[in-house]
Amino acid sequence: MLDFKDLTQLALVTANADSSSNTLYSYGEDKFSYTELNETLRRECKEKFGTYDLWRQNKNEFFTLMEEVINDVLPKRVLEQYGAFADIKTFKQGDKPVFTEKITAASRNRAKKFITKVGLAGVYEVFKLDGKTIEITTDAYGGAAQISIEEFLDGRVDFATIIEIVMEGLDESVYCEIERALKATVSTLQPANKTTQTAFVEKAMDDLITVADAYGRSTIYCTFEFAATMVPDQNWRSDNMKDERWNNGYLANYKGHKVIVLDQSFDDETNAKKTIDPQFAFVIPTGATKPVKIAFEGTAVTREVENQDWSKEIQVYKKMGVGTIVTNNLCVYVNTSLS
Repeated sequence: MLDFKDLTQLALVTANADSSSNTLYSYGEDKFSYTELNETLRRECKEKFGTYDLWRQNKNEFFTLMEEVINDVLPKRVLEQYGAFADIKTFKQGDKPVFTEKITAASRNRAKKFITKVGLAGVYEVFKLDGKTIEITTDAYGGAAQISIEEFLDGRVDFATIIEIVMEGLDESVYCEIERALKATVSTLQPANKTTQTAFVEKAMDDLITVADAYGRSTIYCTFEFAATMVPDQNWRSDNMKDERWNNGYLANYKGHKVIVLDQSFDDETNAKKTIDPQFAFVIPTGATKPVKIAFEGTAVTREVENQDWSKEIQVYKKMGVGTIVTNNLCVYVNTSLS
C-alpha cells in the first residue's frame, strides 16, 4: 500500500489526466494511461478506505486528498478556460489578494482604468484606479458530489468523476462571477465602446472592432448562441464560410478576428435557465490589460454529510474572488434578442 504522500501524488496525476486521451502520464519513473492510473488509485483507496471501519478511521485522509487535488487542479482549469482575458493568482489564507498592474504615464493617458467590485447584496461599485495595485475581495464558493463510498470502491464511480462533479460546481461559480463582473462594466463604458441591438448588426460589430483594434488586434469572446448569429451579409458569404458554419454552427473567424466560444451550461436539471447570459460579446485587444482578475485564497475545505440512506455527500468549498479593470479599449456588444 502506498504511503499518503505517494497516494496524493497518484491522485494529482490522475485528476490532471485526460480520461478520453490515449496519452501516457508520468508517475514515478514510469508512464501510464489514464485507465491504469485510475485503477491503481481505486485499488490503493480500497486498501485505505475499503471497509466501513477503515472509512471511519481514515476518511480525514480522503478529505485531505480531495483538498490537495482541488487546490492543484482548479486554478489550472480556470487558467485554461479564461487565461486569455483573465489574470489568475493564488494567495495564502489571510493574505490580501492584491494584483499589481504596470501602469505607465503613457498608458494612463491612453487607456483609463477603473475597477469593478462586487458590493453587498449584489450591488456593483466602481472605483477609479489611482495606484498600481488592485485588491480583490474573496468569498467562499462550494461544490458537492453525492455518492456512496461503495460506488467508488466497486468501480461504478471513479475518483476523476468525483473531482469532476465538484470541480464543475466550483468552475461554474467562477464563470458566473466573471460574467457578472464583466456585465457590470457595461454601464461604465463610453458610447463608442458599446452597442445594444435587437439582432446581430454587422456594422455595429465592425465599429466596435475598429475601436478595439486601435489598441491591438482584437479577439471576440461570446457564447455559442451569440457566435451563431455572427453572419455577415450576403456580399461577404462564401462557400467555405457556409461549410464552416454548417459543420461548426458558427464562424470561428470574423473578418480576421478570432472568435472564442465560452462554455455554456444550465442552472438546474430543467435546462430552463442558462448559466451564462448569451446576450453579451466582449471584444478585447491582444496585449491589452487583461480585464478580469481572479483570486484564490487559502486551501479548499472538505467535509462529509451522511444521508439517511447512508450515502455520502462530499462537500467542498474554496475562497475566491473576481474583479475587473475597465479600460477604454474594451468593447461590448449586447444582443437583446438572446436574453
